[in-house]
Amino acid sequence: MTVEQLYKNWPTIVSALAALVLLGAAAVTNSVTAWPMWGGTPNRNMVSDEAYDLPATWDIESGKNIKWVATLGSQSYGNPVVARGKVFVGTNNESVKNPKIRGDKGVVMCFDQETGKFLWQAVHDKLPTGRVNDWPEQGVCSSPVVAGDRLYYVSNRCEVVCLDTEGFYDGENDGPIQDEKYQDKIDADFVWTFNMMDELGVFPHNMANCSPLLVGDYLYIITSNGVDEGHVNIPSPFAPSFICLNRHTGELVWEDASPGDRIYHGQWSSPSYGIVNGKPQVYFAGGDGWLYAFEPLGDPANPGKSKLIWKFNCNPPESRWILGGRGTANNIIATPVFVDGRVYIAVGQDPEHLEGEGHLWCIDASKQGDVSPFIGEWDENQRIWRSKGDNPNSAMVWHYGYKNFGRTIATVAVKDGLVYAAELAGFLHCLDAETGKLYWKHDLLSAVWGSPYVADGKVYIGDEDGEVTVFAHGKEKKVLGEMYMGDTVYSTPVAVGRTLFIMTRTKLYCIERE
Repeated sequence: MTVEQLYKNWPTIVSALAALVLLGAAAVTNSVTAWPMWGGTPNRNMVSDEAYDLPATWDIESGKNIKWVATLGSQSYGNPVVARGKVFVGTNNESVKNPKIRGDKGVVMCFDQETGKFLWQAVHDKLPTGRVNDWPEQGVCSSPVVAGDRLYYVSNRCEVVCLDTEGFYDGENDGPIQDEKYQDKIDADFVWTFNMMDELGVFPHNMANCSPLLVGDYLYIITSNGVDEGHVNIPSPFAPSFICLNRHTGELVWEDASPGDRIYHGQWSSPSYGIVNGKPQVYFAGGDGWLYAFEPLGDPANPGKSKLIWKFNCNPPESRWILGGRGTANNIIATPVFVDGRVYIAVGQDPEHLEGEGHLWCIDASKQGDVSPFIGEWDENQRIWRSKGDNPNSAMVWHYGYKNFGRTIATVAVKDGLVYAAELAGFLHCLDAETGKLYWKHDLLSAVWGSPYVADGKVYIGDEDGEVTVFAHGKEKKVLGEMYMGDTVYSTPVAVGRTLFIMTRTKLYCIERE
């Protein structure tokens, strides 16, 4: 069925579609055998309701509660993805798995979930344009998504990639791509690729890192389109920043060029999904600091184009972007989280810009149009939004920021009416999900890149000094454990069943009660 046909029948099928998606999300949530994407489910909430009997303490030196350890490259981000009895992670080629493949590469590695045995890897050459598009040694920063026997991610070369989850380990070459560069047993089996630079004219700034959103037959991707090495000029201001692909074929379904020539720096967020009053929405956090909600199937009146539902300016009026992070305007690197008709999102900048003023928003997702807190007018000369008064159509439920909350690249976790949000500066906040009231705050004494994760009545969070701190989930702060992991933890822990997976820059740990 084409997109046009779907829209003709949309009024009669939307309820069924919503029910099916909810059923699918519930199936993922209730499974103890998978964490199949960044955030676990399409709403991207960093919470597992099915993990159980997880350890609150462990020791990598003595091996207490350490089931296995696997060696990665020298830089690893995102979260491990666990599905079909395998664990998938993005990294680089510093830990050479295939002696034939040397040098700086982007790599996705696959390990056996039970034993940690290395199975196979996908390898991507670095872009010849260098650090402006593909920062040295950063590897693959995208967390994959798994559906059936297919795995999808964004490579360091700004490609959307579809692989067979079995690689060449099963001795088969699946899909239309039959001429893979590497075809040993430990290599990846590529099914299709979509090159966003070649096909769409995208100019990724520093890296392409989006963790794809998968809903039904469709993939949603933020393209990482951004500025050039001078950090002022946007080489492709009207290339798409947000796209939808058919997951089976890799064909483009629709595209959107927001925010056009108002990109501040790069676009390094990942999309999310929610159903509001029976109608689905996909969320795109733009490089202009706005959050956009779109119709998942695009615009029926303009095939191949997007259809906006609402947009929300996450920067207060008069916020100004100044190079090097010296200003008060921010873009968005965190992923929007949808829970109970609301979207939770916080703003931030490239971690190299260090600390600064931040904002955490709770947004009512049921409105339409410009739902920002204020009616704004863009001043092109000053490149700031000037306020013309409060917006009567505002969707703001609450705001937490200014001196209370700094910049972040972390995604929030929402559980039992509580929001856990981390600052880049190393503070973990526990807030009331209804009001934004602060219950407690903890100084981790180190920068935080990963996101808080809630499972089995515990809150897990890693930091740049290499410690993972475990808290009791609740309105009162209680530290259950602080464990040193031997290296920086830029990633987010995940749990599957009674097993915890934690990735440092260089190693993947499988942690389980003895």
